[in-house]
This record gives sequence, structure tokens and C-alpha cells, in this order.
Amino acid sequence: MTDTPAVIEVENLSKRFVIRKDKSIKERIVNAALSRRHREDFWALRDIDLSIDAGTTVGLIGPNGSGKSTLLKAIGGIIQPTSGTVRRRGRLAALLELGAGFHPDLTGRDNVYLNAAILGLTRQQTDQHFDAIVDFSGIEKFIDTQVKFYSSGMYVRLAFAVAIHVDPDVLLVDEVLAVGDEPFQRKCLDRIKSFQREGRTIVLVTHALDQVVDICNRAVVLEHGRVIADGTAREATKVLRADFDDQTTTEMASAGRGVNARVLSVQPLTADGRPLLTPAPDEDLVLRVTVEADEPLENWVLGIGIDTPTGQPVFGTNTQLLGLPLERLQGRRDIDVRLSGLRLGEGQYHVRGALAEWDGETFALLPHAARLEVDGDGSAVGPVGVSGIAVAGIGRPAAAGIA
Repeated sequence: MTDTPAVIEVENLSKRFVIRKDKSIKERIVNAALSRRHREDFWALRDIDLSIDAGTTVGLIGPNGSGKSTLLKAIGGIIQPTSGTVRRRGRLAALLELGAGFHPDLTGRDNVYLNAAILGLTRQQTDQHFDAIVDFSGIEKFIDTQVKFYSSGMYVRLAFAVAIHVDPDVLLVDEVLAVGDEPFQRKCLDRIKSFQREGRTIVLVTHALDQVVDICNRAVVLEHGRVIADGTAREATKVLRADFDDQTTTEMASAGRGVNARVLSVQPLTADGRPLLTPAPDEDLVLRVTVEADEPLENWVLGIGIDTPTGQPVFGTNTQLLGLPLERLQGRRDIDVRLSGLRLGEGQYHVRGALAEWDGETFALLPHAARLEVDGDGSAVGPVGVSGIAVAGIGRPAAAGIA
């Protein structure tokens, strides 16, 4: 049990939408007596239980159509659940849809006051924050222009600027940051991290899984409107990426490409052929890839890669990039790929193998073929290793060096 109070509590929440098959109002009137035959119930959320503690940053992740945005809207009070309850504490600010809370015929200035009023600020409070809002948004030149002439990036800049200046206890963000350019995204992430240091609560919907690992304490994986995983950001993104890999493999198998070949295994070995699961710095690593084709396969490409447990690629190559055409494949064959001078940082890694057509698409994938474990001395973090670290002060004697 934790002593930190929950600021969001979701209990047994479900949300149903009615999909009507009538194509026009006329058809709906004519078919009124048979309306049930011309509509379909779609459950976007089913039996969601979720508690979010104050001061935490939670990522809602999952494939498209999994219910992430619907859940965020239910938490924000934008939509009402079909069943179940949502309880919230504190002032809440939400960035849910591009242009939400803005009127297209009003200027940016007017929309700042309108949006701030929707989020609970008085006009006097908005007056106090107005200059800071405009400065953060970076669109001062266009603040007296009607927002219907704004680009999508300008919409997001102004909306985010308003949301972070209403002093929210809870900030809800739904993917809209992806619309902004890279400098503005970095600016927003810096502000989000400052919110974290101040102990505010953030609930984030995004498809950028590396961003989730970077800024979230916790992540919840949704699929078909249900929670399938809830844990640390690394654990949850690992579950989702494994699900994506399985889906990709299934799609490849059912695509009917006429290529009946597969990667059977990828085995890490030492240079002299012994199994190797804990490579030392600068030690050569041999990846023995076993492939098989039921029929003769011409113009094929073999690929290998090393990923972090969350699926972030660390290293990858293939025979096409190396300019090495392979002989016809029929039956089973072992191919050794030798990586010399490989330096991985401390941690766990997954090895993958793949087959593709020359100048074509991948048709076979083995995403988690083997696991590597790299030990370090604790002097550094991250997936990149170096042969030595030295630190020296300008104008002062050299500090400690690590060989």
C-alpha cells in the first residue's frame, strides 16, 4: 500500500458507442421500426479499473483503436461512461484533440481567454498569465489572427501554452504534441519534466514508446478496450512491442506472398563456436542464423539486429546493405554473421533475425531469437560502450581517468 493519495480513480468503467448503418436521415426514418437491425453496438472500453496516484506520470499505450483516447476523455469528463465511475481530485487541464476548446472565427487572443475560462481561470488570472502564454507559444505575430488560419502546429503551440499556465494538478495529453516541430516538442517535454519535479500528475497517450520509457513512471497497455498490462514503463512497452512483433509475424505469414521461408533460430557464439550469452567488451560475437526454405529462393536478403528489451534498435544490418548477394536457398542452411569489436553498454539485449526480398519487403521475422546480458562496472549507463573514460579540468590538474 502507498501513502500517496489517488487523484484519479476509475472503477469498472465501460463505454459503448452505437454505430448506425443508415446512410441518410431518410433511411433512418424509413427504417425506424427496424432500427435495431440497422445499428451495431461497439464497446470502446470494457470493465476498466485504474487508480493513479498524485505525482505520477502514467502512459496509456496500445494499438490504434484500443480505447486509449476514449479512456482519457472519460477521465477528463469529456464523455460519460456507459457504466462505471470516474473520480478526480484537483484542477485538471486536458489537451485531447487538435483545436478542442478553440473557436475558429475568434482570434488567438480571444481563444486564450476562452480556453482558459473552460479550464477554470478567471479573466483576471488569464490577464496575469497572458504574456507568458504567448511567449511560450511562440506565435506572437499571429495572436490577433483568426485561428481558422492557423496551421496544426500553431494550434498545438497555443493550446499547450494555455494548458500549462492554468496551474493544473492533473495534465491530460493525447498525442497532440506529435504535431509540433522538434524544437517545440523538446520545449514541451522540458515543461512536462518540470511538472514532474513539482509533483503534478500527468496522464499521457502516445505512440512514441521510447518517450513513454523516458518520462513515465508507469504505463498501461490497452487492447480492444481492456487492460492487458499495467506496470513500469519498461515492462509495459515490452509487452506492447512483443504484441506488435507477433502481429507483424502473423501478417507476414498470412499475406500470401508466395515465399515459404523462415528464420528458425539465431544463436550467439564466440569466435571459436561456443555459446555466448554474456559478451565481454571488444569480444567478437558470431550470430549463427539458421534459415529454411521449402522451395528454391532467389534474390533474398538476410538481416540481423540487436535491440533493447523495450524494442529500441541498437544495431542492425543485412546482406543488401553489406553488398553481399546470397546464393539460392533451398532446404536448411546456417549462416554466420561475425561482429568484431562490438561494444554494448551494461544491460540486457535481444537478438533478431529476418528475411527479405532484394529491394523488397521483409517476409520472415524472428524478433526475440536470443538474449544477451552485458555486465558493466557501473561507471556508465546506456546501450553504447566505450573503451575508456577520462575527465580533465581546464586549467586544473586532470581528474580521475577510467581506463
